[in-house]
Amino acid sequence: MSTKVNVNWVKDMLFDAEVSGHHVKMDVDVQFGGNDEGARPKPLLLAALSGCSGMDVVSILKKMKVPAYTFKIGLDADSTSEHPIIYHTIRMDFHFAGEDLPEDKFVKAVRLSTEKYCGVNAMLSKAANIIVRIFINGKEVTYNED
Repeated sequence: MSTKVNVNWVKDMLFDAEVSGHHVKMDVDVQFGGNDEGARPKPLLLAALSGCSGMDVVSILKKMKVPAYTFKIGLDADSTSEHPIIYHTIRMDFHFAGEDLPEDKFVKAVRLSTEKYCGVNAMLSKAANIIVRIFINGKEVTYNED
């Protein structure tokens, strides 16, 4: 299967990426020649990672018939200082909230995503150390990588 993305240069440092019929603007700060009219390309990798894993987790929890909950993912990445500047460490914090949430199911869903299903995670983990933490109602739960 092939994936196609078309990227057009608009002006200065502004680019427009067409991804599956949707447009994503990419730009940089004025100090780097842009006008801050779009997202930076590298942080979009973090958004792709959280979107990929988040969709997996929601799908898995739905199959497990987990009741109502709220969910967000926070990402924080550290970069190298030499060119090419890449992320060497990425921290993914999965935050769930709700009443009487089954901890084991949330841990299993996150593990399945981050260790088996999320292709973005599989690709990025070849270049960066990805650290996963899970929080339920603000309390960190054990996430063992056996």
